[in-house]
This record gives sequence, C-alpha cells and structure tokens, in this order.
Amino acid sequence: MKCPVTSTAGHQGKALIVDSDLETITVQDTSGLVLGDISWGEIIERVLAGDDAAFAHCRAYPRAPLAVKVQCATPDGKKFESLTSGIGGGGLFIESSSPLALGTELSLEFALPDRPLEKLRTKAKVAWVRHKPERYLLFPGMGVQFVDIDSKAQDLLVGLVEALNRSRSRDQS
Repeated sequence: MKCPVTSTAGHQGKALIVDSDLETITVQDTSGLVLGDISWGEIIERVLAGDDAAFAHCRAYPRAPLAVKVQCATPDGKKFESLTSGIGGGGLFIESSSPLALGTELSLEFALPDRPLEKLRTKAKVAWVRHKPERYLLFPGMGVQFVDIDSKAQDLLVGLVEALNRSRSRDQS
C-alpha cells in the first residue's frame, strides 16, 4: 500500500510504502527514488522504548559518531569490508552504497581505536537502511543491531561511546 505524505512539514510529496508480506515500510522521495526502509520490528521496538517524540534517541545504548573498519560476512558466504559512521552498545551504522536487505544476518569483526589489536566479533542483523545520502552529510548504508555479542565486547563499546560523548560535550563547552 502506498501512502502519500501530504501535510508533514518538510516531507510533502514523499510516500510511505507499506509491505505487509515483508513487514517493512519504505520511504520514497518525490521522484519515487527509495530513500530507505525499516522493519516493523524496529518500529515496534522504538515505540516500546517509550520516547516517540525523539525516535533517534530511544536506543537501549548511547551511540557516538566514529569511523572504524569493519569486516562483514553473510551466511551465504558474501564478504565485504566497510566503515562505520556510528557505534553503540546495541549496533553500528555501516556505510554502503548497496546496503543489504532488512533482516539480513551478518557476522562482524572490528577493532576499537583504543584497542587496535583486539578484534571484536559479533553477529548482527540489518535493522534499517538508508539508500541514498541525506542532506549531503549522511552516507547511505545500513543500521545493524547486534543479536549476539559477548558482554565484555559490549562493555568495551559502551565505555568507548561514553568517553567519546563526554569528550565531545567538553569540547563544545
């Protein structure tokens, strides 16, 4: 089902495509180009997080902008390397000009800048996709949610994100 956006400020002319078979919502721009999509599960999780006024801030763990190299592998053996542009205890944003489909499972391996010789390994799934750049600042790619991560690795991620965010807030003061 295609739902045109008619009155939401700044988004008139875009459309939401609701696919009940895939349980996704896809956003198209005024020319019909796909901007991104999100699974119903991700929408439900965000709503249940209780902060529907600020969707971007309702994650279970804080995030911080950070570029690290990540090696990715799909269950069917496809391997690729990319960069993150955001990290958090619950997942990563992986830059990609051809993001994978929602729900795709991945094995990830990456190192944090403060521990370059210590590889973190986790399993994740694609939770949301951005198909094209937004406002010339946000790269296309995919948000992946960790589905299996060692508690020590998650603690390292959370600690690094908290340190980065503290540092950035001091720099802005």
